[in-house]
Amino acid sequence: MSTLPAATRDWLTGPGLTRLWQGARKRLESNGVQATGSLRLTEVNTQERNDLSLLLGKPLTGTTVTVRLDILDARLRASAAALGLRQTLEELGPPLNDRRAARADLAARREQVWTSLTSSLDASPLANQEWPRQWYDLLRRAGVPKGVPPEAAIQTLQQAVHVLTTVLGPERNGALGRGELAAMATGSAHGLDDGTWLARLVQRGVALAHDTEFPDDAAGRRALWRLVSVTPDEVSSTVLTYGLRPEGEGWQERGLRERAEHNAEAHLTPRDLHTLRLQLPTGTLIHICENPRVVEAAADAACAQPVVCTSGSAATVVFTLLDALATTGCRFAYHGDFDWPGIALANRVIRRCEALSWRMGAADYEHLAARSQTEGIPQLALDGPPVSADWDPDLAPAMTALGVALHEEATLDLLVADLSRQA
Repeated sequence: MSTLPAATRDWLTGPGLTRLWQGARKRLESNGVQATGSLRLTEVNTQERNDLSLLLGKPLTGTTVTVRLDILDARLRASAAALGLRQTLEELGPPLNDRRAARADLAARREQVWTSLTSSLDASPLANQEWPRQWYDLLRRAGVPKGVPPEAAIQTLQQAVHVLTTVLGPERNGALGRGELAAMATGSAHGLDDGTWLARLVQRGVALAHDTEFPDDAAGRRALWRLVSVTPDEVSSTVLTYGLRPEGEGWQERGLRERAEHNAEAHLTPRDLHTLRLQLPTGTLIHICENPRVVEAAADAACAQPVVCTSGSAATVVFTLLDALATTGCRFAYHGDFDWPGIALANRVIRRCEALSWRMGAADYEHLAARSQTEGIPQLALDGPPVSADWDPDLAPAMTALGVALHEEATLDLLVADLSRQA
């Protein structure tokens, strides 16, 4: 309930003093809520000048007024308000926010993050190793990610020390699944999922402990987990293939050849690729497509040529397979969708694999667009900004001119005919 007399409140909240209270509130919130310093008001109008003269007890004549806050505080205490400046401001508006104290409190809480980390490391079995100090220094320089409050940062860093102790400490015994390790440390099997801050913290520590570079891709991060006998999920992502006939008498190689003989597609996981011996005859041409429908059509037509499908995104497992095939001397040819995301994906794959374009030139696009129009096939409009094709500078202008998106289904008969030819 207000302690100001009603008449006093009405006068103090009048338009003539509005700027005074706004400026005073801002000044007090920034200087520790102390009525010190001065406030300068410019372009003061007649009403403001009259009200300020009455409040300060002296005539003011200019358009610029400097108000000493200690004098204003004393005047308010001696007036009908009978309150100091701070109390008056809180009567007229919300409580003041002591920003200086808030900054000091936040700084102390942030410092507690690193004090807590030091304590956790000192109390852990890792204390006598050299890399934890490097890890601490690295994290301190990087700081806490934006949006993570100090309390959450302390908890996450303590969890990181716990995980690192588990995988690098003297009591380690046997392999662990990443989900199992995450559940032990955080209560959630997803606590160490790729991309989380906790996972990055742990991976940084593992890299330092093993004196290796921190990886910048998913395959490298999985390899880092394996350094400490932690098994990431290597079965949920797959790459779709058709017609791969690797040499060798292992059960995996025989299985792939048998599926190829029966014109059956095969889904390979990262786990498969760790042990599969992908030795193909040098110079084997691998066709790469974007859409699984191409693989399905190739299998239905009993095509002879091997195919790898990106499934529209070229996940890590796709490039892992393509890299493995490249080391055996395989060659590549790529086809994808004639839309801007399709061209961007094609650029990635063609650059990475040094692949040839496969029916992906401007002439191919124009032929397909004309054919689909002649056959009365509904045409999709191109969306988004144009993307230049590395392999044909005329393709993007041709696509822009016609404005038609063509997915791989529009080329399916031609692609199947190519894949049906004997190598």
